[in-house]
Amino acid sequence: MDIENSIELRPRFQKDIPKSIAVILENAQKIKDEVKEDYRIKVSDYHIFFFITLAKRKYYSPHLHIELSANEDQTTHVKGLFGPDQTVWTFFMFLHFFVGGVFLIFSMMAYSHWSLKQSVVVDFSMMFFMAILWMLLYFQARINRKKCAPQMHKLEDLMNRVLE
Repeated sequence: MDIENSIELRPRFQKDIPKSIAVILENAQKIKDEVKEDYRIKVSDYHIFFFITLAKRKYYSPHLHIELSANEDQTTHVKGLFGPDQTVWTFFMFLHFFVGGVFLIFSMMAYSHWSLKQSVVVDFSMMFFMAILWMLLYFQARINRKKCAPQMHKLEDLMNRVLE
């Protein structure tokens, strides 16, 4: 998977595996004990979560979530999603909503000041600053995704072991 050149911050993928869900879940349980020093594997119904252990985790470390669904021809359809830690993602989204909210507030204030024929310099300055801040948030997320790419590839290799 070409993670480095993707524009999305949380890369997704899909593939079909010529094995049943039961066999894949059984493989996950076997491999879970083998890799418990480096990785944590959590199985919940038809979902498998791959995490890096706390000892080796950085703030930008990814996790991998795969969802298994049975096809009619006895194969399994796998949907995967790479993402940051849930706490980091929640904080990142909070910052986005805050920046977007401030941008909207100042755009409404700019319209009001423009309607009243008052100065809109401060309003447009804040809107410009929020747009720059939003771009900085996006590029910081891209930098973090680039830092965690080796860990993402290791999680992908672990997933492929489970799906073999």
